[in-house]
Amino acid sequence: MDTGYRGAVTEPLDPDMFDPVCPSDLVPIRFGDKWAGMIIRCLEQGPRRFSELRVPLRGITSKVLTQSLRALERDGLVTRTAHAGPGQRVDYELTTLGRSLLEPMAAACSWTAEHWDELLDAREASSMLGRTG
Repeated sequence: MDTGYRGAVTEPLDPDMFDPVCPSDLVPIRFGDKWAGMIIRCLEQGPRRFSELRVPLRGITSKVLTQSLRALERDGLVTRTAHAGPGQRVDYELTTLGRSLLEPMAAACSWTAEHWDELLDAREASSMLGRTG
């Protein structure tokens, strides 16, 4: 399967690439499960190992990361490649279909940034009424 990616990744993922002050559950636009959008962003620059994904996704358990990766693979957005031999490893990579989500995700992030104060106000108003979701 063609992944659309043709370069080597040398830079490690930034452990702080996801701002804890910007919770994903505040964003009203979802791409898959709670973690899928962040996983896709982690794979944006090329293939990554499971342990690399855990660095910026500090709040995710191994079990949930595995479930999210399997769901993304099932939906054709991510490929899983097991490399045999000494030092066996598994890489996860966006497919061409998965890479096609990057532009709509960027638009959703831009929209959220533009409406951040309104989203916070609505969330606060709802919580004051005892409606937390």
